[in-house]
Amino acid sequence: MAPSLPVKLIAEFLGSFLLVVSILASGGNFLMIGATLALIVFLIGGISGASVNPAVSAAMWISGSLNGMTYTLYALAELLGGVAAAYAYSIVA
Repeated sequence: MAPSLPVKLIAEFLGSFLLVVSILASGGNFLMIGATLALIVFLIGGISGASVNPAVSAAMWISGSLNGMTYTLYALAELLGGVAAAYAYSIVA
């Protein structure tokens, strides 16, 4: 059974959150960011495709992998995940 759209959106939100937190916390260390991205793809790739980036989601929409409404919701979830990560990091750091 394929995951529902809300489950996919939660996965994209959490993946984007984790990616942005790793970028901020590592200070831009490319090895840490790459390892985090690999982990994200491993964890949620089978659920939502693990685009975790509105630009990647846009490419999926242009290629026909996502319809317009799903793209919009993916991009919104990813942007909200990034904003939430930046806010959480600003509180902790």
